[in-house]
Amino acid sequence: MQDIFSFIPLAALVAGGTALLVALLLVATQNWHGHHTMDSDEGIQKFHTEPTPRVGGIAIAAGVVAGYLMAHPDRQSLLGPLILAGIPAFAFGLLEDITKKVSVRTRLLATMGSGVLGWAITGYSITNANVWGMNWLLSFPLISVAFTAFAIGGIANAINIIDGFNGLSSGTVLIILAAFAVMTTALGDPDLARICLILAGAVAGFLLVNWPLGKIFLGDGGAYFIGFALAWMAVLLLQRHPDVSAWAPMLVCGFPVLEVLFSIVRRRRRHLSPGDPDRLHLHSLVKRRLARRLLPKASNLTRNSATGAIMWLAALVPALIAVQWPTHTPILIFGFVFCGVLYSAIYARLTQFRWCYRPATLMAKAA
Repeated sequence: MQDIFSFIPLAALVAGGTALLVALLLVATQNWHGHHTMDSDEGIQKFHTEPTPRVGGIAIAAGVVAGYLMAHPDRQSLLGPLILAGIPAFAFGLLEDITKKVSVRTRLLATMGSGVLGWAITGYSITNANVWGMNWLLSFPLISVAFTAFAIGGIANAINIIDGFNGLSSGTVLIILAAFAVMTTALGDPDLARICLILAGAVAGFLLVNWPLGKIFLGDGGAYFIGFALAWMAVLLLQRHPDVSAWAPMLVCGFPVLEVLFSIVRRRRRHLSPGDPDRLHLHSLVKRRLARRLLPKASNLTRNSATGAIMWLAALVPALIAVQWPTHTPILIFGFVFCGVLYSAIYARLTQFRWCYRPATLMAKAA
């Protein structure tokens, strides 16, 4: 037990405890704020059975701030800019949670603005993409900052897209943060590893209330803030360790990235806007095809939570590849392609009952 507490910094434990306490308070006081913060159980992407508070991002943000206050000054210098730069992403997401009137485009632009703000505070941006020709383009500051903002917005939106079942997005985030922590520890960067653990502590505190009972949801504020945090950790990793391939953090975030890419292609093929909601995400199909079969007599709540846990495997596979070979670009590219093919094969199996991928997979209709 002493070894565990020596590895996990006090700041991470404080972050987790604070997030847990705030999440429980939000649930206990939902009768007071519920008319503003409840997530309806009606809608194309709604799978829960009763209205539930969708402001879990408040708990995570509170946990991260508490962890910052308890952190060593060297780690505060890394975590402080992340918190400040993440304010636009969190604020506009939370505004959507409360008003239900903030467009996807506005939230995405706010998150990209957080990326620009992060650069303005620290001077950090992505300057090496390990893609032929891209490094020359990224040598121009304007292009580098724009590319960084776009990448950050994409990762944050990806976390929001997979926020569909109890524990799915927060469990995925914990796996990604754990991978970053292991990677940075191996690289001899304990400060960045401890920042990962502080963020993970805040997410874990929320997860205890979200999974398996689904008493509170992450919401857009939480998804965009923690998505920005993951993307900014990737920027810090590449800045502090130039030998690490840019494909490593992308593969660590492989599951949400693939979900976004596949969703864009699928919706285009079905003549829909990339921002239009549907029930054809991989996690949605896993619930309808797999969770129902494995748990035929279980409640909808149990199936929702089981689906979230099953999908953690999708986040684990690419993260393990990235942790094993963080500096080997060819292996990482092969790993990304492998995960993409595996994703497509499983998607084809769930929609067409065959493992072979074909274009019709992208035209799948909800069952």
